[in-house]
Amino acid sequence: MDFKDTLLMPKTDFEMRGNLGVREPLIQAKWAEMDLYKKVLEMNKDNEPFVLHDGPPYANNNIHIGHAFQKTLKDFVLRYQTMSGKYVPYIPGWDTHGLPIENEVTKKGVNRKELSRSEFRKICREYALSQVEVQKAQFKRLGILGDWDHPYLTLDKTFVADQIRVFGQMVENRLIYKGLKPIYWSPSSESALAEAEIEYHDKQSKSIYVAFDVVDEKFPNTKLLIWTTTPWTLPANLAVSAHPNLTYVLFESNGTNYICAKDLLEKLTSLLKFENVNIIKEFKGEALEYVQYKHPLFDRVSPVILGEHVTNEDGTGLVHTAPGHGVDDYMVGKKYKLDLLSPVDAQGHMTAEAFQYEGLFYEKANDAIIADLEAKGALLNLTVITHSYPHDWRTKKPVIFRATPQWFASVEMIREELLESVKTVKWNTVWGEVRLSNMLRDREDWVISRQRAWGVPIPAFYKEDGTPILDSNVINHVADIFEKHGSDVWYEWEPKDLLPEGYEFEGKLTKELDIMDVWFDSGTSYRVLERRGLPFPADLYLEGSDQYRGWFNSSLTTSIATKKIAPYKEIVSHGFVLDGQGRKMSKSLGNVIDPLAVMKEQGADVLRLWVASVDYEADVRISNDLMKQVSESYRKIRNTFRFMLGVVNDFNPETDYVGWSMRGQLNRIVTDKYYELASKTNEAYKNYNFAEVTRLVMPFIINELSAFYLDYTKDTLYCDDQNDFERRAIQSTIYDILLGLLAILTPIIPHTTSEAYSHLPYKAEEDIYLERMPVGGRMKEPKLQENYVHFVTLRDEVLKHLELARASKLIGKSLEAKVTINVTKEMMDALTYLQLTENLNKVLIVSKVNLILSNEFSVLVEKADGVLCERCWNIVDEVNGDKLCHRCEHVIGGRR
Repeated sequence: MDFKDTLLMPKTDFEMRGNLGVREPLIQAKWAEMDLYKKVLEMNKDNEPFVLHDGPPYANNNIHIGHAFQKTLKDFVLRYQTMSGKYVPYIPGWDTHGLPIENEVTKKGVNRKELSRSEFRKICREYALSQVEVQKAQFKRLGILGDWDHPYLTLDKTFVADQIRVFGQMVENRLIYKGLKPIYWSPSSESALAEAEIEYHDKQSKSIYVAFDVVDEKFPNTKLLIWTTTPWTLPANLAVSAHPNLTYVLFESNGTNYICAKDLLEKLTSLLKFENVNIIKEFKGEALEYVQYKHPLFDRVSPVILGEHVTNEDGTGLVHTAPGHGVDDYMVGKKYKLDLLSPVDAQGHMTAEAFQYEGLFYEKANDAIIADLEAKGALLNLTVITHSYPHDWRTKKPVIFRATPQWFASVEMIREELLESVKTVKWNTVWGEVRLSNMLRDREDWVISRQRAWGVPIPAFYKEDGTPILDSNVINHVADIFEKHGSDVWYEWEPKDLLPEGYEFEGKLTKELDIMDVWFDSGTSYRVLERRGLPFPADLYLEGSDQYRGWFNSSLTTSIATKKIAPYKEIVSHGFVLDGQGRKMSKSLGNVIDPLAVMKEQGADVLRLWVASVDYEADVRISNDLMKQVSESYRKIRNTFRFMLGVVNDFNPETDYVGWSMRGQLNRIVTDKYYELASKTNEAYKNYNFAEVTRLVMPFIINELSAFYLDYTKDTLYCDDQNDFERRAIQSTIYDILLGLLAILTPIIPHTTSEAYSHLPYKAEEDIYLERMPVGGRMKEPKLQENYVHFVTLRDEVLKHLELARASKLIGKSLEAKVTINVTKEMMDALTYLQLTENLNKVLIVSKVNLILSNEFSVLVEKADGVLCERCWNIVDEVNGDKLCHRCEHVIGGRR
């Protein structure tokens, strides 16, 4: 007779195979249909708010793995805080201005020169908006819920107006000025750059040592030794700097006198192959002040000046000084009232002020200048060195220092306030405070102007003599116009139409054509919070570690400048995503992992599970092999959910639920272990330690549930009477743990938990996201755990002996075994307390157990004697005529 139909086997429509690439979009459609995001907001609307302010990604092309990594980390936070009962609105944002969009539009065949600035901007706007829609769909595909219908865009009229108002406040606070000083200039972008837009890469440069002839009676027949890796800046040389307190030497070699720092003489003698060196005298650098020398290429006489920036670590101790091409040079040149000579144009070509080098690209000019120096006998040494050099973060090409008129925001005036504000922020990443503080401490004034078309106009006017007009009343009026008509009117309207009514001015006014640095755009994005009625400052900014010099920095600067408070209460930062070997991803290496492909093939939840499994504070790795490991973890989770759903299919918590105190000892222990898990995962989520959540959950699922509890309880769940008290107690335990695990894992794998919850009988909500996050707690009865430790020791030893018996072919399945266990009194007392002395065979999944009190603990496995029950497969002493044991006979009889 076949008794299979009499068993209470698991039943569920929750499929074993995830098929997430197909299933997840359907789940997301269900979320959209029920408006799940608004439902959770409505549910928590009267509760404490939590605001994670979204740092805007750049709206250009498909999202990459870094985008997916970061947005998923944010979603972990948003979902956890929501399920913890807080009111958590999420307004996604996009950075929509700047050079990359101009370049993309140009690549598509738009001829910038044939269009007015306003026409070109309209094309850029349309392109940016199209890219926002592309990325929006891709971010939503990750399973991220938010106010996607109302994101903030830096091109929005309201956003631009608020940004202009921040600029106006900074003007009112005297923090904005126009100046001529050397700044990072990108010939490839034809624009000024801020420090946040600089990357450092290795570059080969020509390193030269040059002799400048002294034309001063104090040092006759003498040459100054200088070193430079930028020969193209020599046409702009207006001084040589010496340190006032360093010791210098005047020495003679083969009839010629030279001056250099004493500490560098030995090195220079070897490098420049000086022979017969004779030190004539030593003196402090201050003795060189105002000594005159002749430029080696032009008929120009310049002075030696004194500067604290000079060192004796490299070079010669005498620094070639071009105030138009370096910050230190500019500062010392300002002190000595030197001119600001910068004979390089916006494209990087030498100008007429460079005389015979006019028209040469600056790197080409290097060769011509070196050749002329050699011809004049001034070149002492030429080598090629590889060193770290600043590059344009967009074009990846080298930048130069170039003096041009630019708009600046003063960092110096608010530096102390900035540094103090950093101390008020909570730093989840421990080194974050030090890193940002150091950057602020060393930061120069912020270059906020860019020589581009697509961006927020700088609302400044000029009088006929070129004097800029900066008036906060005018600026606020312009902001009002931009909010109503958009910022293109700056290029379409006459100056008089942009001024407040009755504003008096003389002569003809012109408008500034430069735009603001895009970091000023995103750096004022916190204004969105106030505009949308949300609390300020934000509870959290979560971005990549590169944002210490970027968004964290610019946001803090504008906020302190206008509000005297940091825009964020806490900062969390993450590292970069590398390939499996720790290399940066690139198409040329063929190691790019495309998140869109991963989601299509494996599912967003598998990608999200990877994010939750890595230590995000450092650089993280991803590869196809690593994703296979993550997929295996996902499979174990899914299969466990499926089994648990299957065995509670006939369970009604309203009528069948057995409370903790009535469940029996092992059920209580497993429930307590779940409470402990919930407590620890809560703490991990609170501390943004998502990898700890997975490190806690996976062993619980694999070891505590799959390998033990869900395994040994199958006999009761399948074979006992449907309403058997112990069976209902086990189902109550599984129901509690399943519901809890679904909630705990919803921030990480929301599609899977939503799907599983939909198959849970007698659920309270439409979606698991509407459930509360379980808080867990301490063990209700510590003595249970103390005694359970003894049982674990016993079980481990039994499992070891069962495996040996299986290996020796003594038994096949564990139910074929009889186990004799000699236990100490301490163990026997523990088993008695745990109520296991009578049913230990069930828990160990063997047919028979013989417990013997002894002084020593030992285990003996034998083949069980008796007959096989054809329903429960236990070996028992006797069966009836249908080959059923007493238990199965009773169960079937009761059903009949």
